[in-house]
Amino acid sequence: MKPTLLFAALLCTTAFATDYPRVIFSDDFAADGFGKAWGHYKSSSVVKDGVLKGITAPESDHAAVDVIKIAPETDLEVSVKFQFVSDQAKGFNIWFDDRDYKGSHAGHICSISVNPKAVVVADAKAGTFSNDIYERKKAVPPTLTAEDKANMIKWTKSMPTTVSLKEWHTLVVRTQNDVVETSIDGKVVGSFRSPGVAHDHKTVVSLTTNRIDVNYDDFSIKGLAKP
Repeated sequence: MKPTLLFAALLCTTAFATDYPRVIFSDDFAADGFGKAWGHYKSSSVVKDGVLKGITAPESDHAAVDVIKIAPETDLEVSVKFQFVSDQAKGFNIWFDDRDYKGSHAGHICSISVNPKAVVVADAKAGTFSNDIYERKKAVPPTLTAEDKANMIKWTKSMPTTVSLKEWHTLVVRTQNDVVETSIDGKVVGSFRSPGVAHDHKTVVSLTTNRIDVNYDDFSIKGLAKP
């Protein structure tokens, strides 16, 4: 490997490694059943055999959401090991929300979606889930304007990657001011700068499983050192 490429690779595996030393929440799913800290929305997920098995019920009209509420934070690091058990796994999301924020549907701030072929980062606060856009999108028929559609594209970034089935991988998501950075197995997939990411009251972190066959382990939420 050329020296410049080696240096770049080292940067990919060490960026921000010590910037989030404060553990806010962690769960290794060693005990069967969810701990008391977890909340749920339309979730059939279970904790069994040392992992969280993400499950959306076949009849559900919403992906399974498994939720941790935290005190308000601006910048966070979320880490989770994950496994796409079969080709039935469509992916999952890490969501940052603020349930007290009224400017977007369900207080959505931003999401990081992982599927076998890509990582997709979306500024939900400025884009798809901002109240005006969301309401026009859900209208029958939809009444989205050309500006709405442009904003939905502007505040979303898809970053191609390859995630193998059946093997375990580690996802790390970090926010720093208005930038969200995503890495898988120590390699930075990409970063995205968007205004909603800088929202200073992130009070909910959740795993959303798009149907079935996604396992999770060693989930943690970390914050910056207190001044």
